[in-house]
Amino acid sequence: MHDAEPHLQRVAIYARVSTMNGQDPELQLSELRDFARRRGLEVHAEYVDRGVSGAKDSRPALNRLMADAQQHRFDAILVWKIDRFGRSLKHLVNALADLSAYGIAFISLRDNLDLSTPSGRLMFAVIGAMAEFERALIRERVKAGLRNARSKGRRLGRPPVMVNLQELHRLRAAGLGWHSVARRMGLGVGTVIRAAQNSIRSEVA
Repeated sequence: MHDAEPHLQRVAIYARVSTMNGQDPELQLSELRDFARRRGLEVHAEYVDRGVSGAKDSRPALNRLMADAQQHRFDAILVWKIDRFGRSLKHLVNALADLSAYGIAFISLRDNLDLSTPSGRLMFAVIGAMAEFERALIRERVKAGLRNARSKGRRLGRPPVMVNLQELHRLRAAGLGWHSVARRMGLGVGTVIRAAQNSIRSEVA
């Protein structure tokens, strides 16, 4: 049996399963409990999301886990695999950065990732670099798509809003304010005012 590291005494266990695949969280939990026992770690609590997709933004148990981490109610989070915890590379990096700021370590059993160790922190740096690389690729793909669209003469951005100038001037002549005119025409106030100003400029020109 290995002695627990001095700064690691209490761990929180997190597990996530999808009921659609007939998974049982006990398969993850039993291995995580055994690991904590071998390391001489006290399990503060178990947080389990059942039937929740990994890509879903809100996971009740994960939200409670992160809130308790901020309160430093435990020293580390123990998960079965990284993909049980992070819904994306970006989410994973941001969540791990938050945990680091809270002084909470992160251990992924099957991935052999332990951020309480120097090698684990090095791995986190690699993961962070991968996330930044992924963001850079996405930005470049978006820019390339925009350049391609422009080269083909496509109009980018929102389509222009058509304003019935005759109706606009009629309502204004009837003494209605900008807000009332916009409401009657089902448009934004700014859109109505800009249309009126452009109309005046056209007449002057």
